[in-house]
Amino acid sequence: MKLSQYGYDFAPEMLAKYPTDNRDDSRLMVINRAKGTIEHRIFKDIIEYFDEKDLFLFNDTKVFPARLYGNKEKTGAEIEIFLLRELNRELRLWDVLVDPARKIRIGNKLYFGDDDLLVAEVIDNTTSRGRTLRFLFDGSYEEFKEALFALGETPLPRWVREKVEPEDAERYQTIFARHEGAVAAPTAGMHFSKHLLKRMEIKGIDSAYITLHVGLGNFRTVDVEDLSKHKMDSEQYFVTEGAAQAVNAAKDRNRKVVAIGTTVMRTIETAVSTGGRIKASEGWTNKFIFAPYEFTVADAMVTNFHLPYSTQLMMVAAFGGYEQVMEAYKVAKQEGYRFGTYGDAMLIL
Repeated sequence: MKLSQYGYDFAPEMLAKYPTDNRDDSRLMVINRAKGTIEHRIFKDIIEYFDEKDLFLFNDTKVFPARLYGNKEKTGAEIEIFLLRELNRELRLWDVLVDPARKIRIGNKLYFGDDDLLVAEVIDNTTSRGRTLRFLFDGSYEEFKEALFALGETPLPRWVREKVEPEDAERYQTIFARHEGAVAAPTAGMHFSKHLLKRMEIKGIDSAYITLHVGLGNFRTVDVEDLSKHKMDSEQYFVTEGAAQAVNAAKDRNRKVVAIGTTVMRTIETAVSTGGRIKASEGWTNKFIFAPYEFTVADAMVTNFHLPYSTQLMMVAAFGGYEQVMEAYKVAKQEGYRFGTYGDAMLIL
């Protein structure tokens, strides 16, 4: 498969700028691979397609307020910092993106918040836009994190909306978000409400959770026609013994395993061993899934409608079948489905 095969007729107005009022009221397109059919439903109807002891596998990563605004020393020039990940807890070292990057040099000090609540020093240039910052803070680690996150803004992607609004802090997050570390939300999980999870429980549908801390690599542009030459950014993942046992038990019972989102799919395909069984593990994955690919764990997946040429679309097309998925995207456009982070969902059976 080539990059050019993942384009489609896209218009900016197809993107959802705001989520639905209720999480589970978004639309749901259901693709049945075996029958070659497409159905149009509401997301809360999803449980009609699953039975007792089927397993929904979620990503419980938690998005932190990763975007900060500050000023450069001496000139006072405004700068934007995007926190990517913590490199060293004791030394307060963070891997960040800086905008505008060309004005920031090693040794520069950056000031954040009223009365310069936080000060950071640039100690390394890692990429054209990336930097390593050392935050200069005398208090405890807990006080430092509290100050850092108080100054931070919800990292809603710019292509969704330029201005972040107060409700984004809650809506750009799943209701089961637990382990802090993501700079982007696992969007397929955002369609699940407390009420829907309760209905699943009553029906006997099982749930389990893995953690993959979603990074900005998800949105990195693929700039090679030959997909085998594209390198994904590494993201940290955790598969607990309990999650592994839940997946393996479902497989042993011949029950369906449903991957809620591309991040879950990438994690379980990283943690899979012989015979399609999952092993408890943790580490970093840069797995890039595109057709042809033989999936070994999930029987179904839930995902949003992704942008052209994106790695998420490539994975979905590998799972759902290239022709079937690209045709479904044409139908979605005709039917007025909402695309992107806050958009509607697709269930592939």
